[in-house]
Amino acid sequence: MSKKVLRGAIQKVATGPEFSKNISVEDSYNSMLSILDNDADPVQAAIYLIAMRMKRETMDENIGSLKALIDKSNIITSDVDELLDIAEPYNGFLRNTPLSAFLPAVFASIGIPCITHGVKTVGPKFGLTTKRILETAGINVEQNSQEASVSLENKDIGWAYLDQGEFCKPLYDLVDLRTRMVKRTILTTIEVLVGPIRARKKTHLLTGYVHAAYPPVYSDLAKVAGFDSAILVKGVEGGVSPALRGDGKVFYYSDNNEMQETKFNPKNISIEQNMRAVPLPELEKQDEIKLDEISSDINVQDFSTKAVEIGDEALNGKDGPAKDTLIYTGALSLSIIRNIDFNEAASKIKNTIDSGKAKEFFYNAV
Repeated sequence: MSKKVLRGAIQKVATGPEFSKNISVEDSYNSMLSILDNDADPVQAAIYLIAMRMKRETMDENIGSLKALIDKSNIITSDVDELLDIAEPYNGFLRNTPLSAFLPAVFASIGIPCITHGVKTVGPKFGLTTKRILETAGINVEQNSQEASVSLENKDIGWAYLDQGEFCKPLYDLVDLRTRMVKRTILTTIEVLVGPIRARKKTHLLTGYVHAAYPPVYSDLAKVAGFDSAILVKGVEGGVSPALRGDGKVFYYSDNNEMQETKFNPKNISIEQNMRAVPLPELEKQDEIKLDEISSDINVQDFSTKAVEIGDEALNGKDGPAKDTLIYTGALSLSIIRNIDFNEAASKIKNTIDSGKAKEFFYNAV
């Protein structure tokens, strides 16, 4: 790929607040390919990504960039009819204790194979990630795509974690550049949508958002990526788990139909919590210097250890916000995927946790 492609794109997108121009799907695709192929000067790559962010990416630019990521990824089809892809923010969590690392096993235990993916740490947040939690719990997080597919097909496991370094190494190799850039870029938005493993018949996406402008963006991009259905949750810290009090806003589409909006309330499934999410445990401070002004002084490994303890207690059936988060998130997702009553879905999720089945499936992936 010629270096002139990216240079030309920079000349369009980085000309100031009044004169910056949008670029086409083709130009954004070729520019991203140039970066992923390591054909671009790192300074130019950083200027391009930051300039795109400052002028705000268009849908065409999002689509072209996502298509480039997909084309540079190793995407395989597993021998399962249906698959749920849980796509959490790759840069993790710092303000609440995330429980999403335990959700794939919950879904697997009720017969829905589930894949989740990410990296151990990346900016701009450098928060607690799914990979770090699973690694701390002793789960196998080093599988390649084929091995992860085998885990999905195994009736006693049914879920897997797959690292970005395995399914899209060119993107993973940009972690250092992204750290030095400090701020969020288009990569943070689109990397969760690659979908590294697909099912034979239906692949569902479950992801989260914060800002009101994102649902139509994620919905359109999920269709571009080939997801048969998508559930977009207004989640705590942009994750897949909604707040434990008040109405939870959810957007979704099924069978590639138009996006719909709905609301869920935890009180409708007898969840009564005063807190929005699982609070942070008491944590040590980290000794090293913070990576940037956004990253926290929390000791993330200590956070991970305590998150595993909290998640394990929830899988043991201990009542509290952690178990409620698993039930609420699981129930709203299951009700949409299976088109069943919210209370029926909650009952299925609660039963698989209380019976110990979900915990068994979680640790079967060790």
